[in-house]
Amino acid sequence: MNKDQTHIPHNILVIGALGQIGSDLTAALRARFGKNHIVAADIREPVQKEGPFVLLDVTDKEAIIDVVQQHAIKEIYHLAAILSAKGEQHPQLAWEINMKGLLNILDIAREYPVEKVFWPSSIAVFGPNSPKVHTPQYCVTDPTTVYGISKLAGERWCEYYFEKYGVDVRSIRYPGLISYKGAPGGGTTDYAVDIYHHAVKGEAYTGFLSEETALPMMYMPDAIRATIELMRAPAENIQIRSSYNLAGMSFSPAEVYASIRHHVPSFQVDFEPDFRQQIADSWPSSIDDSQATKDWGWEMAYGLEQMTIEMLARLREKYMLETVSR
Repeated sequence: MNKDQTHIPHNILVIGALGQIGSDLTAALRARFGKNHIVAADIREPVQKEGPFVLLDVTDKEAIIDVVQQHAIKEIYHLAAILSAKGEQHPQLAWEINMKGLLNILDIAREYPVEKVFWPSSIAVFGPNSPKVHTPQYCVTDPTTVYGISKLAGERWCEYYFEKYGVDVRSIRYPGLISYKGAPGGGTTDYAVDIYHHAVKGEAYTGFLSEETALPMMYMPDAIRATIELMRAPAENIQIRSSYNLAGMSFSPAEVYASIRHHVPSFQVDFEPDFRQQIADSWPSSIDDSQATKDWGWEMAYGLEQMTIEMLARLREKYMLETVSR
């Protein structure tokens, strides 16, 4: 298999295609492999269909099987989940969707001719006893949220299905992800998306974390590129079948605020920590992702300043288009 396949003769299913990661990933996969090869799936209809789309509930295994068979699916990107903050509000629902959905996909990959599965883990697998700085690939993982618990259990299931059944499942522990395309999805790091929206709209922003809470973050283009690079890497290069640490940049709310103020001097922010502060306090402030670099050549491209410039420019375009279209 080539290190970088620029064409695939089979079809890919993206579940959770309308979410924060899914919307960007679906667009990137369609640009790379052709829109007719990428089947988007979600529990709700898109505003506009850019290619093949199916309504799909990840807890309905038979429905997923039907889609896999009807569309000759060979790869699945399974992104559907309830995130950290929403998971704390609805813990049993979060566990049901996050776990049942993953196990459905892993079973289908074992039983049907699905060649690869991607499933995202998260820095939420780390907890109060994990090293906070430069958190290594292997260390104590003692999550304190139902989201983190489901991700840690999912990592173990992924490795189990690879070892026992040979399912080629690959995973990344995403840091906080920042995108101008999708709306915040209920995560603890979503302040770093919302703050840019408020700045562009000329509105003051009230942050829900303390100003000095540094967390690992990543601009979405880096996360999408990493995901595709991992999935295109030769199987023999993939040494970790639970989930790879992935680092971008680490910054605090105060630092992103300062970065925005360079370009929007009138922007005002207050900090009023809520229940999400406790979640953030259990997570690392920086991540060691040297194993991903070693195994499949991962390198970060975007830093905070470059991301701020692009986020502000893209969101200004977005809001201008929305205003014109009304």
